[in-house]
Amino acid sequence: MRGPKVEWSDLRIFLAIVREGTLGAAARKLGQTQPTMGRRLKALEASLGQTLLQRTSDGFVLTDEGAVVHQHAERMEEEVLAFERSLRGQEQRLEGVLRITSSDWFGAHMLSPVLAEFSRLHPHVTLELLTDTRFLSLARREAELAFRIQPFTEPDVVSRKLLRMPYGLYIRTGTHAPVIGDGEGASLITMDTAFGDMPDVAWLRRTLPNARVAFRSNARDVHARLCAQGIGLAVLPRPLGDATQGIERVTCEEEPPSRDTWLGYHRDLRRLARLRALVELVVERLAND
Repeated sequence: MRGPKVEWSDLRIFLAIVREGTLGAAARKLGQTQPTMGRRLKALEASLGQTLLQRTSDGFVLTDEGAVVHQHAERMEEEVLAFERSLRGQEQRLEGVLRITSSDWFGAHMLSPVLAEFSRLHPHVTLELLTDTRFLSLARREAELAFRIQPFTEPDVVSRKLLRMPYGLYIRTGTHAPVIGDGEGASLITMDTAFGDMPDVAWLRRTLPNARVAFRSNARDVHARLCAQGIGLAVLPRPLGDATQGIERVTCEEEPPSRDTWLGYHRDLRRLARLRALVELVVERLAND
């Protein structure tokens, strides 16, 4: 049996629609007409016997089948671009889009300097950093590279432990009331109830059982800012706490528990050159093996 016949030109149009979101924007990007783009997309879907994109009020979004085709099309694009550069005798350069997901504070304080360096090294790669408390799906290509505080459990994900993150207890600079005993009279800034099982929350309950919870939030940056305003004590990742003006670390007999940070990406993207380059730079700059 013969499989479906797929033209690279149709896949190129498909990639443009995915990236631009609408037929009109994709047509302008490729210098073609909108009706032509629509016809070629329908021809591609007909040849595969699958609906690849769904139209929404905000533009096109990938179906599950479209996400699979998208993975393969991007790898084909990498090969085509490399082939074209080789024929032209030009210096190889990385191109395309990379979506990264992490927590808000980790993206701002840990990843931003590395991503800035990567952008200077590879100016033709567009980086998208998505900070979200949800775990975005690598299989559905909601992101290509993810950073999490727990190991990846999804099948077909390549992952590694990147670093061990130390945490500390912080208080507003110049506060004269020391943290002693069981926390009587102290106020706390802690994670919201959805994250109540996190190790630092349990540590606070155990270490300062009589302290009053003054504020809850799922954002560490908010914790740091409120701590600087004198709202209460906060457990923060050391890179965030040490960099925040107006707060200082409290010496504790037992320090808050540290956490591992893991990075992961789908195994189908192992040969994606721009992803490999970013992972190598992140590991070089942040890993503390």
